[in-house]
Amino acid sequence: MEVAMAARFPCHPPPSTARKADSTFPRTRCSLSTSAAPLHQQLAARRRTTSSDLSLFKQRITSLCSNGSLQEALLLLQDSPLEGRVDAVGALLQACGKREALEVGRRLHDIVSSSEELMGNAVLTTRLLTMYSMCGAPDESRRVFEGLVRRNLFQWNALISGYSRNELWEEALDAFSLLLSTTDLRPDNFTLPCVLRACSGLPSVEMGRAVHGLVLKMGLGSDAFVCNSLISMYGRCGHIHDVFHLFDTMPERNVVSWNTMICVLSENGFVEECLDLFRAMLVAEEDIEVDDATLVTILPVCAAEGWIEMGRLIHSLAVKLDLNHQLRVSNALIDMYSKCGCLPEARWLFDKALQRNVVSWNAMIGGYARNGDICEAFELLREMPRNGLEANEITILNVLPACIEQSQVQVLEELHGYAIRDVYQFNDLLENALIAAYAKCGSLKSASTVFSGIESKTVSSWNAFIGGYAQNDDPKKAIDLYLEMTASGLEPDLFSIGSLLLACTNLRYLMGGRSIHAFILRNKFEKDSFILVSLLSLYIQCGETSTARMLFDRMEERNLVCWNAMIAGLVQNGLPGEAFQFFHKMQQEGFQISDIASTSVFMACSQLSALRQGKEMHCFSLKANLCDDTFMGSSIIDMYTKCGSIEYACKFFDGLQVKDVVSWNVTITGYGIHGCGHEAIELFERMQMEGAMPDTFTFIGILMACCHAGLVEEGLEFFEVMKTKYGLEPKVEHFSCVADMLGRAGRLDDAISIIEEMPEEPDGRMWSALLGACRIHGDVELGEKITNKLLELEPHKAEHYVLAANLFAGSGRWEDMTSLRKQMRDMGLQKETGCSWINVNGKLYEFVAGDD
Repeated sequence: MEVAMAARFPCHPPPSTARKADSTFPRTRCSLSTSAAPLHQQLAARRRTTSSDLSLFKQRITSLCSNGSLQEALLLLQDSPLEGRVDAVGALLQACGKREALEVGRRLHDIVSSSEELMGNAVLTTRLLTMYSMCGAPDESRRVFEGLVRRNLFQWNALISGYSRNELWEEALDAFSLLLSTTDLRPDNFTLPCVLRACSGLPSVEMGRAVHGLVLKMGLGSDAFVCNSLISMYGRCGHIHDVFHLFDTMPERNVVSWNTMICVLSENGFVEECLDLFRAMLVAEEDIEVDDATLVTILPVCAAEGWIEMGRLIHSLAVKLDLNHQLRVSNALIDMYSKCGCLPEARWLFDKALQRNVVSWNAMIGGYARNGDICEAFELLREMPRNGLEANEITILNVLPACIEQSQVQVLEELHGYAIRDVYQFNDLLENALIAAYAKCGSLKSASTVFSGIESKTVSSWNAFIGGYAQNDDPKKAIDLYLEMTASGLEPDLFSIGSLLLACTNLRYLMGGRSIHAFILRNKFEKDSFILVSLLSLYIQCGETSTARMLFDRMEERNLVCWNAMIAGLVQNGLPGEAFQFFHKMQQEGFQISDIASTSVFMACSQLSALRQGKEMHCFSLKANLCDDTFMGSSIIDMYTKCGSIEYACKFFDGLQVKDVVSWNVTITGYGIHGCGHEAIELFERMQMEGAMPDTFTFIGILMACCHAGLVEEGLEFFEVMKTKYGLEPKVEHFSCVADMLGRAGRLDDAISIIEEMPEEPDGRMWSALLGACRIHGDVELGEKITNKLLELEPHKAEHYVLAANLFAGSGRWEDMTSLRKQMRDMGLQKETGCSWINVNGKLYEFVAGDD
């Protein structure tokens, strides 16, 4: 401005004022001449900022970063003087990393690259590396690192931790190896935990042990931060013995050490030990004070195990320590109460929470959905936007299982609409979950609509769609979809193969299954336990037990699921003796006997009528606390009834604390097998009095009981009551029981009438039962008609020929009997031979008629 004024008003005074100004103008000239510095110096002076201005600038940048206004901070930075840029760039880089603002971070990188001063600042380049890794761009972080002329340990640490953060475990270990082999830098207590995390991620306990050796060599064995990382590494690699040794020998344990130990035990399933350690922590000599991390580690254990009383005690401790209002502790408490079924307490905490985020809402919504209250879950879902929160994929995924369990397609469609409208990120995970949910509810049309709407279909999308058809008894369509997927250029993964194996299993498509097995071997998928179990199921369902056994014997590692599948498969294929052998071998190899294996063994006892082995298995199940399971209880009742001990079956049934419809059905059917029709009817009436609702299987049992006891009128009455009172539509099995009952009573014409009323075509079992009745009552004419019908339906079943031959023999028609016997021989059919079993020193031996 001074320069402009000098130009506008000349220094030479007007003539009239020259004399008066003699004494003053020279001073004014001097003043003007000293202030009129060169233009570039004056412009530089304008750009100079006082220290107070710099302080205000830094405060402004910090405030914008805290508020997430990163674009505004960037604009302010670009107009700022160079003097204040280093700290401002550093603060903004940190903010970009925390908020994953990659584009702003890249523009900052351009600013740093354009200045030698900034690019030469080691702190800034370290933060640049960290920013890229936090934004999920480790490759860009690596490029920055490679462009550095000189690298210090902080920059190496930023690179290694970035790889670990992005789960690039191999790259992290490679970078660590380069640090050791190409530099003289010494890894510190920040480097080593990052490397140990990479060892956990692989997981590679061998590499972890090597790093542990380096820790000891460098004298960092007493560093709490490093020791905590070692505990975590050994825990995630499953080496619990090493975990306990490290923890017990630590010279100094802090709260993080205890928290890490509790977390490791929880992750490895040592829940009792986890709780014991928490109690020990409360009375530890080190005077450790429980923090919020401790509580959010132990509360999920209580939630998973249903330990509501312990959960309440921990809640009291949180209140005492004034930690209950911390957001993540509050969320963990809500989740614990909801998973333990205490929804009123969970809701009270939710309503009283000082602050709530989407995790709080997800925990509460998931609690309602998990406990079957879909209406309340949806009410909360609708409230979220009104409270300024957007649902995420976890919100929707929490509600989906409840829709599936209750087969609520209409509710599922509403949830789908909500997800499209209100979920911030409607991603592949949600789309695939919706496809699977629609398929499990039997709505393949809706699943197809979702699938068709996906623009870029991934292997996961195809897997969900293929799996839906495989599970819904349309395996041919599943196979067609698989072929369509591979034709589109996508490579199948383990889940694709699993769905395809399920489809072949449901179709009993052995040739297709063998082709898939060959594909598995070519692609080295055979070591995956999920694939191996699927292959076992395929061969077992196709009756290829010898192939299944060979596959089982060649397995390098057999888990509990493989043993269960093999034992169940042998029983299913009528090989109960071999099932017993496998069960004993499973025990010898130290596997914990599951309820699935026990149920299969009870079925084997039923097939063998092996009452003694059944009683032994019952004792074993009691000792293993397996009998509280209602399904197991029903298996025990079924075993006793089929082994001829209806008294034991009824005694066990009466002792059940919880009786579900299955246990009632099995006991009623047991009475039916033993011809105790009146007792079965009394039990049916008791079932109604105790509030249990009969289903279609109940009526199969009661009709069978009436059939075997000759209670024809009662049976016909139950057949009508089933339709009129309970609204149950009779199926083939019910018609078969009634036809058999009428046939045994000699009312063959009524039996034929019942068969003609059926909505479906009668199967071979029904005609066979009626043929047996014709033999008993000597109705050869009707028997001959039924024989022709039966042999047309099932020409390869030897028992039909034997039954018809006996009918003709009983009426003296020897030529017809001989003709049938000849047909059997020509077709290679043989009557099933009788067999018996004997137990010697705990081992079952089978003897077949005709054995030498």
